[in-house]
Amino acid sequence: MTPLSAAPPLVIDERHIDRRLYPHGIAFMDGQYLRMSEAKISVLDWGFLHSDATYDTVHVWNGRFFRLDLHLDRFWSGIERLRMKLPYDREEVASILSQCVALSGLKAAYVDMICTRGSSPTFSRDPRQADNRFIAFAIPFGSVANEEQLERGLHVAISDTVRIPPKSVDPATKNFHWLDLVKGLFEAYDKKAETALILDTNGHIAEGPGFNVFFVKEGALRTPAFGVLQGITRRTVFDLCAEIELLVRAADVTCAELKGADEVFITSTAGGIMPVTRIDHTAIGNGRVGPITRQLTDLYWQKHDDPAWSTPVVYP
Repeated sequence: MTPLSAAPPLVIDERHIDRRLYPHGIAFMDGQYLRMSEAKISVLDWGFLHSDATYDTVHVWNGRFFRLDLHLDRFWSGIERLRMKLPYDREEVASILSQCVALSGLKAAYVDMICTRGSSPTFSRDPRQADNRFIAFAIPFGSVANEEQLERGLHVAISDTVRIPPKSVDPATKNFHWLDLVKGLFEAYDKKAETALILDTNGHIAEGPGFNVFFVKEGALRTPAFGVLQGITRRTVFDLCAEIELLVRAADVTCAELKGADEVFITSTAGGIMPVTRIDHTAIGNGRVGPITRQLTDLYWQKHDDPAWSTPVVYP
């Protein structure tokens, strides 16, 4: 195999690319680097037909991957649980991700690694006969919350929609089963909110579309434990709390507890730590971003330049 680090620079003419459909960025598919408008999968791929895929998303900030090793750990865990196989080892995947960012020239990027079930040459229904497919891409960084929302706090609605039970689809493996989350989003929009939280099968708070949630009460933090993705930013909050000696635990969270909190924030690779100041029609605390949320947010972004927490991208 040609060393992935030796991939040649791409000369990309984007004059005729519809930016509404294809953002600036670079993808890797079938052993080659492509502009986003050229990255396509077969309509027969089980990732498209059956949501039979796993993925992970890591971000780049100031030209550095944040907690890349943890994202690779989770990606490999998902592949093993879904009985998939990659044509590349861990070091090669890390190199591919870095090349996607470097060739795009992006210093702040949203970077995906994906493994789909692929398809069978005979269109067999037997997943063991499918050729698994690896895809990666880097596009400009985007946040769940915009600058205004980060300053004033998000308005979140609690949906009656129930998260897919973990005995059906394990949330510890990142997946594309988002219909429950999308339904919750539409319910939130109907309530004039900006995003949603949905419930677990016991009626407790679970998570939102691509994010976990924390609340602060009397200086201590709690986040839902059951039926949620073990988010890397969620884990980062635990690590930051240990560093500054804040109490934090994972346990059931009721709707009433969340609305009665002193502070609430959500966490995601797409945005980091983001404040919530209204849930349904209830203001959280004094209706402004709280001091613990701001402290953790500041520390979170400071860690992006720390070599112990981040990995540099080598640009051409």
